Amino acid sequence: QVHLVESGGGSVQAGGSLRLSCAASGLTYNTYCLAYFRQAPGKEREAVATLHSDGAITYADTKKGRFTISRDNTKNILYHQMSSLNPEDTDMYYCAAVLSVSRTNCQTTGLSRGAYDYWGQGTQVTVSS
Repeated sequence: QVHLVESGGGSVQAGGSLRLSCAASGLTYNTYCLAYFRQAPGKEREAVATLHSDGAITYADTKKGRFTISRDNTKNILYHQMSSLNPEDTDMYYCAAVLSVSRTNCQTTGLSRGAYDYWGQGTQVTVSS
């Protein structure tokens, strides 16, 4: 059973930075895909980026540049570094995981929320102007 625990959200002023963390357990398969999503109230959950177990990272087009995904392999933690934040980045942020998936699928269908079987509880990011 995969378990994802998120942390690192909070309130920040425009122009600031935050780093979200997602501690993952139960990633016992050889391949998996991890991802960060964001969701505003009443809107669809949209992908920020995906990370395959082989290290390949794919960013949703609109998120390149300001958002960076990385992983601590020894601790099985996925990080989501956000910089130059603006009020439009105010959202709930979720990490997600799916097991036994190819790099290609992680990079393509992995940008859709329906690809994932496991979700973290979400963490709120609020950016004030």
